Amino acid sequence: MKSTFVSTAAVSQALRYSLLRMQSDLTKAAKEATTGRVSDLGLALGARTGYSVSLSRDLDRLKGIVDTNELASSRLSTTQDALTQITTATKNFMSTLITGSSGGTTAAVVLADAESTLKSFNSVLNTSFNGEYLFAGINTDVEPINDFMDPSSPNRVAFDTAFSTYFGFPSSDPQAANITAAQMDGFLTTVVEPQFLGAGWQGTWSNATDEGITSRISLNETAETSVSANEQGLRKLAMAAATVYVAYSSNMSDAARQSVVSHAVSMLGETIANVADLSAKTGIIENRVTNATDRIKLQVDLFQKNILDIEGVDPYEAATRVSQLQQQIETSYALTARMQQLSLVKYLT
Repeated sequence: MKSTFVSTAAVSQALRYSLLRMQSDLTKAAKEATTGRVSDLGLALGARTGYSVSLSRDLDRLKGIVDTNELASSRLSTTQDALTQITTATKNFMSTLITGSSGGTTAAVVLADAESTLKSFNSVLNTSFNGEYLFAGINTDVEPINDFMDPSSPNRVAFDTAFSTYFGFPSSDPQAANITAAQMDGFLTTVVEPQFLGAGWQGTWSNATDEGITSRISLNETAETSVSANEQGLRKLAMAAATVYVAYSSNMSDAARQSVVSHAVSMLGETIANVADLSAKTGIIENRVTNATDRIKLQVDLFQKNILDIEGVDPYEAATRVSQLQQQIETSYALTARMQQLSLVKYLT
């Protein structure tokens, strides 16, 4: 027979190792009780780990689409508000021009309203959301519309140059009083319209792109979730407001001004129709995004349920295990303290 020597140090070390193991188990149990899922996925699931990871990856992708859809919905909603402001400004300006052409208001009022419309146009189309310009197309970091009220702005310089080239003098020249209605009609038709409705618009008035922001609104569906400042209706509003402003800020004849007003009223009527179409298209896309988000959220719920079935733990069992481990650790601490107090001196005394 052989006896094995056991010292208090050996017993103390055994308790210490046991304590470390229980602390590790407590950390895992506490994590499971908090998250409701197993702490070590590979250890708990074994061969099914890959399937669980795949589900989690797909779930994260779906959640990412939901987040981007919420941003897209907010952008579309803000765009709708901006289009409403454009429509209101267009209708008010049109009313002023009609009243002014019949002598119901003064030239100063028409000029003030043209200036107000230009400023409103510039402010609304340069609206930014979440650090991006709404009407800039994919050039979201660049203001889409240049300020016509600034004499050094590219659009103002281009217009003044076109006027001087066509008539032989600037709009501020006294000779502007001699411009006839026929001459003004020719200027508006052959020079101004191509500048606003043709290639002359890009780079002078607009820094936006025709291409809008394309968002993935579901796993197999995309949508253009922005409106460009290059839309024809917006160009026509700019043309109407700019030509009226120049005509009424100079000493043009009443006949020339009447020609400008007639063209402007026609353009404003088309603007209202065009912006209404834009608003309707934006509303349709907004509805598509909302429906796609609702469908994805149903998929998210299903994925979360499947993942929970695979990785989930019984919350009551996890809480009970945490409680038991805490009691065992406290007991171990107490035993360790008692063991450390043992000594031969105390035994002999």
